[in-house]
Amino acid sequence: MNRKRISGLIAALFASVPAFAFQPFVVKDIRVEGIQRTEAGTVFNYLPARVGDTFTEAQAAEAIRALFATGFFRDVRIETENDVLVVLVDERPAIAQIDFVGVKEFDKDALKKGLREVGLAESRIFDRALLDRAEQELKRQYLSRGKYAASVTTTVTPLERNRVGINFAVEEGDVARIASINIVGAKAFKSKDLLDLFQLTTPGWLTWYTKNDQYSRQKLSADLENLRSYYLDRGYLDFNIDSTQVSITPDKKDIYVTVNITEGEQYTVTGVRFTGDLILPESDYLALSTIRPGEIFSRERLTETTKAVTDRLGNEGYAFANVNAAPEVNKEKREVAFTIFVDPGRRVYVRRINVGGNTKTRDEVIRREMRQMEGAWYDAAAINRSRERVDRLGFFDEVTVETPPVPGATDQVDVNFGVKERATGNLMLGAGFSSSEKIVLSASISQQNLFGSGNAMTLGLNTSSSSRTYALSFTNPYYTVDGVSLGWDVYHRTYDPSESYSVARYKTVSTGAGLRLGFPIAEDDSISFGLSADRTKITTYDESPSQYKDFCIDFGCSDASGVGNVTVSSLLLTAGWSRDSRDSFLYPRKGVYQRVYGEISMPPGDLRYTKLNYQYQHWFPIGRDYALMLNGDIGWANGYGGKPVPFYKNFYVGGIGSVRGFDQSSLGPKDAEGDATGGTRKLVGNAEFFFPMPGSGKDRSFRISAFLDAGYVWGEDPVTGKDQRINIGDLRYSTGLAFAWSSPIGPLKFSLGLPLKKESGDDIQRFQFQLGSVF
Repeated sequence: MNRKRISGLIAALFASVPAFAFQPFVVKDIRVEGIQRTEAGTVFNYLPARVGDTFTEAQAAEAIRALFATGFFRDVRIETENDVLVVLVDERPAIAQIDFVGVKEFDKDALKKGLREVGLAESRIFDRALLDRAEQELKRQYLSRGKYAASVTTTVTPLERNRVGINFAVEEGDVARIASINIVGAKAFKSKDLLDLFQLTTPGWLTWYTKNDQYSRQKLSADLENLRSYYLDRGYLDFNIDSTQVSITPDKKDIYVTVNITEGEQYTVTGVRFTGDLILPESDYLALSTIRPGEIFSRERLTETTKAVTDRLGNEGYAFANVNAAPEVNKEKREVAFTIFVDPGRRVYVRRINVGGNTKTRDEVIRREMRQMEGAWYDAAAINRSRERVDRLGFFDEVTVETPPVPGATDQVDVNFGVKERATGNLMLGAGFSSSEKIVLSASISQQNLFGSGNAMTLGLNTSSSSRTYALSFTNPYYTVDGVSLGWDVYHRTYDPSESYSVARYKTVSTGAGLRLGFPIAEDDSISFGLSADRTKITTYDESPSQYKDFCIDFGCSDASGVGNVTVSSLLLTAGWSRDSRDSFLYPRKGVYQRVYGEISMPPGDLRYTKLNYQYQHWFPIGRDYALMLNGDIGWANGYGGKPVPFYKNFYVGGIGSVRGFDQSSLGPKDAEGDATGGTRKLVGNAEFFFPMPGSGKDRSFRISAFLDAGYVWGEDPVTGKDQRINIGDLRYSTGLAFAWSSPIGPLKFSLGLPLKKESGDDIQRFQFQLGSVF
């Protein structure tokens, strides 16, 4: 009996007098027939009667219904034989294996995992409906990949022991690509300029990677919205997309997209006024408006205006303000005026600030960055500022804020901060590489968030071809509740730059310790002071420049010729000021960073010099994913009391971190051997345009940039012995591409630089890289 006939019989059994009615009887025994894999106990569990019970016709119908509902059986019958209850079942087959033939576009294991999630997997009961659904879904996946000619054929093969094998035979075919995109009705702008707005495009040299030459309904919808915004932002208030046609050739290889539009006329704004519950002076609202009478209408500026008003009201505690613009259109004169209705709603205050997602970091580390207080009026600016400060800690990959209303209250909200913690500790035994330092061997234990307290500690050994450092440092950013920071450093460092850089030969061995204090003086501003003691042994060589040898002689060189060893001590007082309004410590896109740092060597030390450095960095966001960074760095050093600036304290420029494309620390005055001697004056400028790594999605740890670098140092001329004057014409320039990745083992940087201006004797190094943390 086939399944349909059984289903009909079962329906008759449920709805009317059964075909095989029987009188109630006392069950003497229960027997199950026809099972192969299913345990008899499973069938017994669905029977409403046991041995000794009276079994009725209604119980028989209930048992059949329950057994069918399990999905294990194709047919279920109940019979009686001398007061013995006989349950006869016909089991559905089980799936023995699932195979894919001809599948190249997808991973087979991933496909099996997807089938398993919908109930179609090996060892499970075979269901034809699920198989049909899986077949259609696989076809849909191929369509989403642009393979419109793909065909899927499923074969179900019966096997022994009531099992089946399922085979998906796929002919994938070729990917259908967009042959052309046509915009019909465009008059005000060139079609080429409009097509540049589209993500979808015809095949090009990079479309093999971006897949933008493959049709996607979602991408087309986004492109049409970009087209609409382009016209509305340029005054075409009546712009309309009349229709969109997508056609494919019979061989299913080429796709043609046609977009029909009506541009309409360009409108000019004649007036803007605010009405409603204006809790602020109207002049304040007008000052927030970026749309002006007499200008061409722009939807973008109108949106900016309503958002600015909403944000301003949010700063006053009106978290649920509603701001809407109503146009008054004069089609004859092609003019439009806007009335912006303002409904601030009720003023609300923050009931509670909640922090979630921090499994390691203590709540207090996050809460001390809060600028929005519990029990205070809601302040959108303070909440955004709090989020930025938490993000700038560098402990989290992501920081989110939500402000849900409090249930049952109309004037309260909660502020929920969600964080996604990143690894802030590093136990490393290994090696790094850089184009300048070559092999960098390191062993370190560092923790920027020690025990979740926000304190930072590093104990490390780093050795490379030019330096060896043993260092221990500690910083408590909140030594006091007011944000006064305290830190200390102890180090022993051996430095021989001539081993790696194009620097004149010398060697220093330094041992020192220092104490640091930082004081916040404003929301973004802080000042710092430090005091450290240092003892340095300096070694000069026959090939060292004359100024190095003269320095050695002035401080009591072991040899009257200036070739030998001398030990100097210094007591350094440092002071600095910094302002940091960047939106992120790790991945900034907007804001300003400024820093002034100075040090002076004082008695009773041997050295007498001052050194000053100023850095200015400005980030400009461009769209949602791009950013422009402008950076300037100026350095100045001078001796006093008749003593020179120690040559090993000179500034150096060139390589990653200053002017890429030139060898590390190679720019500036050079000795007779062509090695750089550094200088007491430094000027560096950088312009860098950042954009996300294609295919990285929302992962901000990958960044690609195009840069323009400029810089140079000036100091004592190795030939004349006179100080060089700053000359902008001496600057070296370079351009190129850079790649940066905040990897789990430390920062990774690559750059490919092309010198734009170089002079004879300059050391060029176009490709430069650095892997791993270097102390």
